[in-house]
Amino acid sequence: MIKGFYNVPFPVNEPVLSYASGTPERENLQKAYDEMWGSQIEIPMVIGGEKITTGNLQRVMPPHDHQHNVGSYHYGEAQHVKDAIKAALDAKEQWEGMSWEHRASIFLKAADLIAGPYRARINAATMISQSKNAFQAEIDSACEMIDFLRFNVQYMTEIYMEQPESSDGVWNRLDYRPLEGFTFAITPFNFTAIAGNLPASMALMGNTVVWKPSLSQIYSAHVLMEVFEEAGVPAGVINMIFTDPQETSDIVFSHPDFAGLHYTGSTEVFRNIWKTIGNNIHTYKTYPRIVGETGGKDFVVAHKTANARQVATALSRGAFEYQGQKCSAASRAYIPDNLWEDVKKYMLEDIKSFKMGSPRDFTNFVNAVIHEGSFDKLARYIDQAKADSSAEIIVGGNYDKSKGYFVEPTVIVTTDPKYTTITTELFGPVLTVYVYKADAFEETLELVNTTSEYALTGSLFSGDRYLAQKGADKLRHAAGNFYINDKPTGAVVGQQPFGGGRASGTNDKAGSKLNLLRWISPRTIKETFVPPTDYRYPFMEEDK
Repeated sequence: MIKGFYNVPFPVNEPVLSYASGTPERENLQKAYDEMWGSQIEIPMVIGGEKITTGNLQRVMPPHDHQHNVGSYHYGEAQHVKDAIKAALDAKEQWEGMSWEHRASIFLKAADLIAGPYRARINAATMISQSKNAFQAEIDSACEMIDFLRFNVQYMTEIYMEQPESSDGVWNRLDYRPLEGFTFAITPFNFTAIAGNLPASMALMGNTVVWKPSLSQIYSAHVLMEVFEEAGVPAGVINMIFTDPQETSDIVFSHPDFAGLHYTGSTEVFRNIWKTIGNNIHTYKTYPRIVGETGGKDFVVAHKTANARQVATALSRGAFEYQGQKCSAASRAYIPDNLWEDVKKYMLEDIKSFKMGSPRDFTNFVNAVIHEGSFDKLARYIDQAKADSSAEIIVGGNYDKSKGYFVEPTVIVTTDPKYTTITTELFGPVLTVYVYKADAFEETLELVNTTSEYALTGSLFSGDRYLAQKGADKLRHAAGNFYINDKPTGAVVGQQPFGGGRASGTNDKAGSKLNLLRWISPRTIKETFVPPTDYRYPFMEEDK
């Protein structure tokens, strides 16, 4: 076997293609979208490298045209969960024993496949099944997924290079083992890159994975599995199942070989999972690693010295890109009364210029929310705001699900700093604004810090550096990703590792070395070259 200390290709962030009119990427994406929209796919589960069909077919439903049929997926049962666990455990020894550079090679190839031949296909799948416009799909399913794969390989090598000091006659080493058992990934609908990174990051570090993607993201998850398979991920290393959430949890979290959870999703589900794992702790061979990124009620707070146009743009983009369905989306804003009229004017100009509809029309800025449950929830809160005396809808407020699940970008202005839509995570295109007295900045910072149980992202706009520092200090624990004079969305792998605290999760920073460290269990090895042959120490000698 060839030996060496290998340097991997140094990662750089994947360039974001423009998809401007007349560009080849626009033509390729439109062609892929039309072909996939006009065909009917049948998506199997993948267990132990086998394509598993059940005959229990469920529709893949485009949110922007819920009557259109683009295909179906095979829904599984309890036995498929057990089969996936067995496949992961059966594959573990060989995968764990594979030299790290070969694991690195597989995932670097996956990145190049997405950057090249799969780019249009994975973006089109994301547009169709998750109702993302071309730009949002590009920065997610192409660029961020590529960045996760390439940067994680670099971080893996940096981890492996960190070794302890050795004293005379001794060689100390750290063996970075994967976890003992199988790992479980539960992934969300809103980011294809998150869906791919959660199982891939665990597998990169030598773990084998049972992966349960969101049922609203199966089309792009299927394309990711095609990429993993073509890149050379061996059978059983990543097993993709479409099964009942509760039934799956009951089986996975009661298995003695369960070793780790990588989760992105709702706060309540994560809390229940944590409780279940705690209740089952005597069952497991090891203490499972629990990594989760959950909800957010992300803020923008402006100081009276801020630039009104910049604040308005941050709100227009931060609150309404991808219909506010980003964990980081701006959903509450605190604007001083000296700026409010200008911020309001600019923001209304932006929002009234938005076009809403299918992502196939590249002139649409806003598309549909993910499914009927989300639509109905948002409609209830909007209707309540219309009825409440402490709230005023200044733009939007309409919704229609006759063809797709369309909710207008909606701005609510409230006189109550604890109003329901300023405290409750809605996960949709609804922004709530509280206008405060311009000289009450410090009191408003306290409001921002204490109003929400979440602490994922937030941003502060200020033209006064002393006040920017004051705000950053006061809000130190209010956001895991904090932005100064920028919107609270758009974290880039390698630049702004993503994750928050409080009820927003374990803050293990996806896209960083910190996350990968959670998927290993180091072993210290001490080798003594010339061992002693006498138990006696010098201090035991008799006095002379």
